[in-house]
This record gives sequence, C-alpha cells and structure tokens, in this order.
Amino acid sequence: MGKLAVRALRAVLVVVLTGTVGVQALMVWALATDPEDGSLPLTPLRLITILGMVSVQVTGVCVWRLVTMVRRGTVFSHGAFRYVDGIIGAIASASLLWFAVTAVNAPGQRDDPGVSVIMAGIGLAILGVALIVLVLRTLLAQAVARDVEAARMQAELNEVI
Repeated sequence: MGKLAVRALRAVLVVVLTGTVGVQALMVWALATDPEDGSLPLTPLRLITILGMVSVQVTGVCVWRLVTMVRRGTVFSHGAFRYVDGIIGAIASASLLWFAVTAVNAPGQRDDPGVSVIMAGIGLAILGVALIVLVLRTLLAQAVARDVEAARMQAELNEVI
C-alpha cells in the first residue's frame, strides 16, 4: 500500500471520526435541550443516531489500526483478527440500528409502506457488508496460516542448509 493511499485513507478517517463526534455532540445537546413536539419520536432516533456514530467510530479506528499493520508488514498475523472482528461487529450493529430506525419510522409510513420495505432492504444490505467482511476475515485466516507455514518451512530449510 503506497504512502499516498495511506495518507488519503487516514485523512478520510480523520474527517469521518471528527464528523461523527460532532454529530454525537449535537445529538446529546438536542436530547438535553430540545423537547419533542409529538410529531416524530425524536428521542429514540437521536439515541440510535448516537449509537450509529459509535459503530462508525469503531470501524474507523479498526481500519486505522489495520492500515498501520499493513504499513508495518504485520497484517498477516493473529493480531489483525481483533480489528477485523471489531469491524464485523460494528457493521452488524449498524445494521441492527438501521432496523431499529426502520421500526421507529414504520408507524408514520402506514400510508406508504414501501418506504419501510426500502429501509428494511437497506438494513439487509448493511448486514450483507458485514457478511462480506466475514468472508474477507476467512481469507485473512488462510493467509495467516500460509504465512505461518511458510515461516516454519523456511526455518526447516535454514536448518538443513
């Protein structure tokens, strides 16, 4: 991974992490100061937004750590699994939070239930991303196993020579 790509990714992550902290702060402030007028269930939506931002932050930190491991050449190690697992958990949590948003929003969509169906489809798509990352974790596990095997074989070869 080139230095430019790493710097660009880290710049994006800094912007995303800063933005999510800003959104969380605004949501907490809104929870404390803005009463609901009864037209929308704002408190549950604000709480879900705060938790959704946490899932984005967890994903961002895990990606940052994985990029660091890539730059050091240590990504094919058992240490990478905790970050990949963190990403999978955060994305799966985001999917569940989206389903919660769909459920909170559904009563207001009685006249047009298609909106709720589309929102549920988006939740399934988010869950699909978590499953894709799970498949990539399996590929990482195979690469780590092969790297360990190659290191063992190299050690045996060095003993013979």
